[in-house]
Amino acid sequence: MAFKIITDSASDTPQWIIDKYGLLMIPTPVVINGEDHFDRKDIFPDRFYDVLRSGVDIKTYHINAHMFREAFEPFAKAGDEVLYLCFSTGIAGTFGAANMAKSDLLETYPDFKLTIIDTKCASVGYGLVCYKLLKMLENGAPKELIYEAAEFFCAHMEHSVTVETLEYLLKGGRISKTAATFGSILGIKPIIIVDQNGALSAVEKVRGRKASLDRIIERTGEVGCHLEKQVIAVAHGDCLETAEEIKKKLIELYGCRDVIIGEIGCAIGAHTGPGVVGIVCQNAMDERFEAFLN
Repeated sequence: MAFKIITDSASDTPQWIIDKYGLLMIPTPVVINGEDHFDRKDIFPDRFYDVLRSGVDIKTYHINAHMFREAFEPFAKAGDEVLYLCFSTGIAGTFGAANMAKSDLLETYPDFKLTIIDTKCASVGYGLVCYKLLKMLENGAPKELIYEAAEFFCAHMEHSVTVETLEYLLKGGRISKTAATFGSILGIKPIIIVDQNGALSAVEKVRGRKASLDRIIERTGEVGCHLEKQVIAVAHGDCLETAEEIKKKLIELYGCRDVIIGEIGCAIGAHTGPGVVGIVCQNAMDERFEAFLN
């Protein structure tokens, strides 16, 4: 019997973290020209963005209850205790499907201990939570404290996101055709957050790519708590060079302890397009958890 922390591929957790901790990421489905594929299983970000740019028909849907049962059942059979960090309910129906699978499994494995947390985060927002919890576990934190930390980190993650093009927000129904047309003509870039309900919300508009990138860096300084003590995260959609530049600026400006970089996969990238960039940090800290993160 073991205690396992798992997540799904919409967390965009960097590969080195997956490899180091043996993290299971349940793959998110993506439909390309009518055929099912699975994020980071048979379609990876480097190829996905080339496909996206080609203009083929791409749709996404959340992991369903059957897929969750297949992912959870090996842990149930082994008698493992599982903490699953789930894509925000404000963006996808993943949480409900995971709970359906849990209810089904408990009929066969009544002692299966599975905790499902609606992270109310997106992309590396909860990829970063995974990393912190895995590091706490590695450093000997008790399970009870890890559960508390999971709830705390998810409740205090700040996302600051911008896109390079409005095309994919329009396709996904996030903005109107009029807004997309005038926004493109004027070079308007939205600043997007994940709100308290776990939904994407445009809170500001700036003009130009450089201004939008500068603004998400600036906003991180406004909302972050003791950034010099934090490991924070940058997510990007096929623009690693930009992410590396932002990482450098964050360390120079705020003295962040470290900045991890994650590449945005199919679940989010299909709706934001190439060039999307986000920064994630905590807006509060708790020394009980930080003691296991050094």
